[in-house]
Amino acid sequence: MIQEAEADGEVTGGSSSRASAVGTVNWGTATLVGVFAGLLYGGSKEASASVSKDAEVMLKMGSTPDKREQYRLMRDAMEKRFIRVAKGSLVGGARLGMFTATFFGIQNLLIDTRGVHDVFNIAGAGSATAAAFGLICWIQLKLAEKAKLEIANSKPSSNLTEGKGNQSRVGAAIERLEGSLKK
Repeated sequence: MIQEAEADGEVTGGSSSRASAVGTVNWGTATLVGVFAGLLYGGSKEASASVSKDAEVMLKMGSTPDKREQYRLMRDAMEKRFIRVAKGSLVGGARLGMFTATFFGIQNLLIDTRGVHDVFNIAGAGSATAAAFGLICWIQLKLAEKAKLEIANSKPSSNLTEGKGNQSRVGAAIERLEGSLKK
């Protein structure tokens, strides 16, 4: 009787163990691999993109006879490159990590819900993840367009002192956006 209960995944020793479906991907491991892959991809993409900027720095250094100025130019270029590569790595890691976590989370949810591990779970998880991230990108694009339009339609800085004191163009754009959302 005890062997049958253990085989069925029932309560053993005061705790319940739930048998997972065969082929279920470990969500945490997959997410961690996705984050590291994104870090590598984002960093390498930014590093290769900054090659042309390095060439510009070398041209400036060749036209400057002062060694201190050359050193300053090189140091500034290396600092900017490091910051670009680090930012690209972090952004790439976060993006691919979130995508991987979402995909494998939905896939595991479908496996648990359906009780079967097949290609339909993978297709469903891929479709749902792509739709979710596509919607996020579309919303981000629309918000950026609206912000650019609001900034372009904002009053020049000479007219800002007439209304509500000394306010920036961004502050005025935010207030107009809030006003349009309240209508």
